[in-house]
This record gives sequence, C-alpha cells and structure tokens, in this order.
Amino acid sequence: MSSQWLLIVVLAAATYLSRILGITVMAGRQLSPAVRLYFNYVPTAIIVALIIKQIFVSSNGHLVLSLPVLAACLAGALSILLVKKFLPSVVAGVVIGLIVRYLL
Repeated sequence: MSSQWLLIVVLAAATYLSRILGITVMAGRQLSPAVRLYFNYVPTAIIVALIIKQIFVSSNGHLVLSLPVLAACLAGALSILLVKKFLPSVVAGVVIGLIVRYLL
C-alpha cells in the first residue's frame, strides 16, 4: 500500500515540476506559427485519444466496441452541434449512455 502512495507522490511531483519548468523556460519566448499550431491541437488530440480508448475496450486479447460509450459520445457530439452548449450536451450523452447500457 505504501508503494502506491509513493508512486502517486513521485508522479505528482514530476507533473508539478514539469509544468513549472515549462512555464519558466517558455516565459517571454516567441513561438513560431508552426509550434503554436502544434500546441493548439494537443488538447484535442489528447481528448480524442482518451475517448477512443474508452470506445474500444480489450476483451480476451481482442478489441471490442463499447456500444454504450459510443452511443454516449455520438449523442454528446450531436447535441453540441445542435444546442451549442456544453453542459446540456454532457447530460444528453450521459443519459443516452445509461439508457443504452440499461437496454443491453
């Protein structure tokens, strides 16, 4: 149990130090347009990777499509396109995901 807490503390410290280091090193520097464009797409790429990891789950060494998660993602995406508000889209995605999970 204590090794898990040690790992959590070490990873938290590494995350904190890397952020502080990034801020101090990059402070006052002008970024090229290519680097700025790269950094603009990083959050989107991370979110897509996390969503894909949730949609395709591993089962007995094979990738399996999780229909409730896929339905929730599609409902949320459609809702955000139609309503253009974040919170109702999240609620719609969660409700649709729960309904699909209940029906399966």
